[in-house]
Amino acid sequence: MQQMLKQAQKMQQQIAKAQAELAEAEVTGTAGGGLVTATVSGAGEVKSIKIDPKAVDPDDVETLEDLVVAALHNAAQAAQELTEQKMGPVAGGMGGLGLPGF
Repeated sequence: MQQMLKQAQKMQQQIAKAQAELAEAEVTGTAGGGLVTATVSGAGEVKSIKIDPKAVDPDDVETLEDLVVAALHNAAQAAQELTEQKMGPVAGGMGGLGLPGF
């Protein structure tokens, strides 16, 4: 039982470390061949949006809106992949504890 508690405590520390790394990490997503770039933290917080002036057409605002959404989606996907990469090994180890939900 004590060994299991030590193992759980070690995993808890690994999770905290992975979460801290994710909060500091930044990933980018692009759309329109780089016309719009979104940067988000590994935790999914939007940090910045960059729009190339070539993407700005006052007569076609919808395309720019679509490009922003696509870039954000691409960045969110990259953040999710980073989360799986960082948390996967830790979460995989929890199955061996026999804890419900893991």
